[in-house]
Amino acid sequence: MLNKIEHLGIAVKSIEKSAKMYEALLGKPAYKTEIVESEGVSTMFFQIGESKIELLEATKPDSAIAKFIEKKGEGIHHIAYDVNDIEVELERLKGEGFDLIHLTPKDGADNKRIAFLHPKSTGGVLVELCQEKKV
Repeated sequence: MLNKIEHLGIAVKSIEKSAKMYEALLGKPAYKTEIVESEGVSTMFFQIGESKIELLEATKPDSAIAKFIEKKGEGIHHIAYDVNDIEVELERLKGEGFDLIHLTPKDGADNKRIAFLHPKSTGGVLVELCQEKKV
């Protein structure tokens, strides 16, 4: 079951420049920055209520974020939902007919296990499932 919107992922050309704008917009600084080498991305997170804004800047020219910006420009890249059990949700959604980009979860930013659903099965929106890693 999807619990809440965990974060909105926003593709940006420059985290440094975008951070200044988001700090002014939200009235507070980011709480975390992180590089996810496996995805070729640098991330920055802002807390807003129970949800977050994640800025994503490509660190490799062939990364998904670089390709997204080249094709569509800066903007909303994905919507992420918090789940209690990501494996159960992937099986449930697969059974409902959704196309999975990731058949099994992988490590993501901000201490999460993640998996994506293909936008062709979600009305054109890239959907990410997130589960907090257990310590």
